[in-house]
Amino acid sequence: MAELPPLDLPDDPKLAGNITHFARALRRAGLPIGPGRVIDAIRAVEAAGFTDKRDFYWTLHACFVNRPEHRTVFAQLFRLYWRDPRYMEHMMAAMLPAIRGVQEERSAQAAEKRAAEALLDGAEAPQREDEADSAEEDAVIEVDASLTMSSAERLRTLDFEQMSIAEMAEAKRMLARLALPVKPLPSRRGMAAPQGRIDAARSLRQALRRGGEMDRLAFKKPRPRYPNLVVLCDISGSMSQYSRVILHFLHAVSNAKGAGWAKVHAFTFGTRLTNITRHLATRDVDAALAAAGAEAQDWEGGTRIGACLETFNRDWSRRVMGHGAVVLLITDGLDRDAPEDLARQMQRLHLTARRLIWLNPLLRWDGFAPKAAGIRAMLPHVDSFRAGHSIASLEALAEVISRPEDVGEKARLVAELAAHRL
Repeated sequence: MAELPPLDLPDDPKLAGNITHFARALRRAGLPIGPGRVIDAIRAVEAAGFTDKRDFYWTLHACFVNRPEHRTVFAQLFRLYWRDPRYMEHMMAAMLPAIRGVQEERSAQAAEKRAAEALLDGAEAPQREDEADSAEEDAVIEVDASLTMSSAERLRTLDFEQMSIAEMAEAKRMLARLALPVKPLPSRRGMAAPQGRIDAARSLRQALRRGGEMDRLAFKKPRPRYPNLVVLCDISGSMSQYSRVILHFLHAVSNAKGAGWAKVHAFTFGTRLTNITRHLATRDVDAALAAAGAEAQDWEGGTRIGACLETFNRDWSRRVMGHGAVVLLITDGLDRDAPEDLARQMQRLHLTARRLIWLNPLLRWDGFAPKAAGIRAMLPHVDSFRAGHSIASLEALAEVISRPEDVGEKARLVAELAAHRL
């Protein structure tokens, strides 16, 4: 293939090299960009020209972005690399608190830190000339405060979508230590106990061994029975970042000893339903999630919640919903199927579960309202409606998962929904 001639940029004469470096930063930030897309981008810019920044932005956007969740990362990286040189210093100051430079008091937007880290991979902090002279005279002791109590507390409440690469790694380590305990359920079967209800059958058998004389009574109590945990996790494009973190948490739950669950069943869904239970049983979390990702071919695709729930209710419900199963439904509720079908499948799922808990990352917004048709169809058929966007929200889930009276935000949202209908 003939090599494309480089095009002139105002500040750099090599357009192909700039676009290639920009594409590498996008790839480090998580966008699936290969050599073919880089070539297409160079040719597209060559055809469109480099006369207007807005046209240049949307030309590269059309070549590199094909999913809604990648738009924010692209926009941040484009601003870093092409549009605002001072913004580079702002992001370096936000990423590395120890550097001396421009400081900006503001919270990072979604995907902003990942974009900055992808572009500034290996970059060093700038140093002013006046500080360079005094650096030789004074020794500087740097203290890594990333694992201090204040940092850990801030990480607990930070949105998964706003975490940097280092923060995400630390969050996964925290989730690996997080437990999801469940209380046992009473059963009709009994077990021997020093006190409780009289066990007539065992008392008679003991009396027969002593010639029919009943001089003592045997007692029993209900044998504890632990429920199954069934997880239905949305892996569509809008849920991709949250799903990866929550599946990391579920791997720790499924491999924890003494948590109480009889068995943990995990399913992913986007455009189809995939059973990943056997993959979560792998002890190595990286190998387990890699195998689960390879099994689920619809990762970061569309969403058909109603059709996937119908498949679960038809093919898997009787197999995994025994022992009074607790169901965790993890999705944002943004569905393209008919709301009537979705409501019918949700009702059927609710009837077969002991408790149906819906975790929705959209609840992180204070002004969240059940406006989407899918959310309105699903909300009446869940027992509890809770947020699932941070470590703190998962810790709150662990505290209330065994409380049948907990409804989360369901009561408030159902009241809003009823008032809106009126």
